[in-house]
Order: sequence, then structure tokens, then C-alpha cells
Amino acid sequence: MWFWFALIALLCWSGSDLFSKIGCQDSDDKYSHLKMVMAVGLVMGLHAAYEIFVGGVTINGEVILKYLPVSMLYIVSMTVGYVGLRYIELSISSPICNSSGAIVAVLIFATQGINGLPPMALAAVALVCIGVIALGFTEANEDEELRRARQDASNHHYAKSWLAIALPVIYCLLDALGTFADSRVLETLNEDSANVAYELTFLVVGIVCAVYVLGVKKQKLIPKREAPKYTGAIFETAGQFAYIYALADTAHAALAAPMISAYCVASVVWSRIFLKEKLSLKHYASILLVVAGIVILGILDI
Repeated sequence: MWFWFALIALLCWSGSDLFSKIGCQDSDDKYSHLKMVMAVGLVMGLHAAYEIFVGGVTINGEVILKYLPVSMLYIVSMTVGYVGLRYIELSISSPICNSSGAIVAVLIFATQGINGLPPMALAAVALVCIGVIALGFTEANEDEELRRARQDASNHHYAKSWLAIALPVIYCLLDALGTFADSRVLETLNEDSANVAYELTFLVVGIVCAVYVLGVKKQKLIPKREAPKYTGAIFETAGQFAYIYALADTAHAALAAPMISAYCVASVVWSRIFLKEKLSLKHYASILLVVAGIVILGILDI
């Protein structure tokens, strides 16, 4: 089942990428990233309430505190990622951010060994990781005229800067640490309780952001601008639900992590279709590598 949960997480998180980009790309709203955190916190809080009062999930302070380091790594990384969406295209940001799967796989292999995994599985992980990383590095060598043409088509222009690349890289490192810690913590925690703990923590962070943005800074919420944020939050919450179950299968964590990180491939496709961000042949070649790796992982699981 880990493969199907990983696939659901991949699709939902790519949808979250798309709508989060739409909700955070306005350069004139310097608090858009905090408003995005507010949206995700609210939706996750509602889902946590459903899981507790309808689903009967057990939660207590001990579980929340035990999962808190993992929760905060994810929340901080996501906040950094939302900031980065103002400075760089989704088709570039998402692959860089999700190179974290490659880092996770390396960490797991280094600490646990390959655990008897067949050579084909290792090759599939390599394909996914190489494809994701290649997508990120394509930006560094892209012709300036092609970049300008792509940005003209999407009506958004971004200047090359260290911040535009640094923010996705920071997200990548924090997310990798969170995922690696997750695979360890979930050995001692029920995945349902862990997920609710994460959602409640996100709710608290969202409330803190709301107090700051609405109370201290006196910002107003414009429905037209906020709608994409809440749509992205719904996809984010659904993806997180599936992700927990995929990673809970610790025997396949080294396979599930890079596969889920490949949701950036779908994000790149959505950015081309809906945001009009053009792709180069190098983008498509990298995408094919990742898709091939995912297909191999799925066949090996059947």
C-alpha cells in the first residue's frame, strides 16, 4: 500500500504547489507567506478536529511534544518555501525544494544500509533522485533569452538573485531533516496520532500568524487573493494524510521518500499548463527520468 499512498501524496502536493504559487506570487503583498500559513493551519486544524471527534484518533500532550521537532522542521521549511514563491518560478522552485528526497535516501542508506533491496529498486531511486536534481540544476545553465521568453508568456518576471535560489535550497535541507526524523519517530508513534499532532501544531502556528498579520499589522484579507491559498491548503492537508501512511512503512521509507519528492514533476507540468511557464528539452528529459523511476517502484511493489 505504501506505493499508492505515496502516489496520492505526490498528486495532492503538486496541486498544493500550484495553488500556493498562485496565492503567494503577488510581489505587492509582503505577508502572503504568513497568510498561506494561516490558511494551511486552519484547514489542518479542521481535519485534526474531524480525526479526533469522528475518527477517534487518540492524542495527548506527550504525543504532540514528541512529534514537535518533526512538525516544526516541516512548518518552518514550508514557510520558507512560501516566501521563495515570490522570487522564482514554480517550475524551478519545486524541483530544487524537492531534491530533499535524494538527501533522505542517502541518509537512510548511510544509517541502515540497503536492507536487501533489489538492484532494480536502487536503480529506480537513482533515476528519481537524478531526475529531480537535474530539474533544479537546469535553471543554472538556462539561456537568458529562453528565460525571458518563458517569463513573457506567464506575465511574471523574476530577476536572478542569490535569494531566489537560497530559499528553495533552505527548504530542501529542512524538509530532508524532517523526513529523515519522521521515519525514525514513526517507529514509536501511531501514524494517525502523529499526523494529528502535526496538524494541531500547524493550527497553533497559523493562529500566531493570524494575530500578527491581522492584529498587529492590520492587514485585510481579500477573498479573490485568499481563495487559491485555501485551495492549496486543502491539497496540502490531503497530501500530508497520505504521506504519513506512506512513510509509516519503514521498510520502504527509502523508496517512498524520493518518490513523493517527485511531486515536483507534476508541479512543473501544472506550471506549464496553468501558469504558462515554458519548459526546455532538459526539463522534459529530467521529467522522463523521474517518471521512469516511479513506474519501476510501482511495478516492484505489485
